[in-house]
Amino acid sequence: MFPHERSLVKELEKEPFVLFGVNSDDSPEKYKTEAEQNGITWPSFFDGGMIGGPIAAQWGVTGWPTIYVIDKKGVIRFKGLRDEKLAEAVKKLLAED
Repeated sequence: MFPHERSLVKELEKEPFVLFGVNSDDSPEKYKTEAEQNGITWPSFFDGGMIGGPIAAQWGVTGWPTIYVIDKKGVIRFKGLRDEKLAEAVKKLLAED
């Protein structure tokens, strides 16, 4: 999964686009190690070291990864997309006025 996100972040680096994550690793230190090993350069929020942390609970996340695509108005427009479908959705929203 990470290779596609890395390429999307690189491709859209000059666009009004942000990718961020929420991680459930045991500690921020463990996440930092994992991020370095996997080439994750985008910001990620620590969710308390558990799958059912406060962020996941508030957003109703029951599986990892769960991907939300949010438009410039803050509305969730897509959920659960991967790879090319994710890229297409993001590009569609970037093309909207």
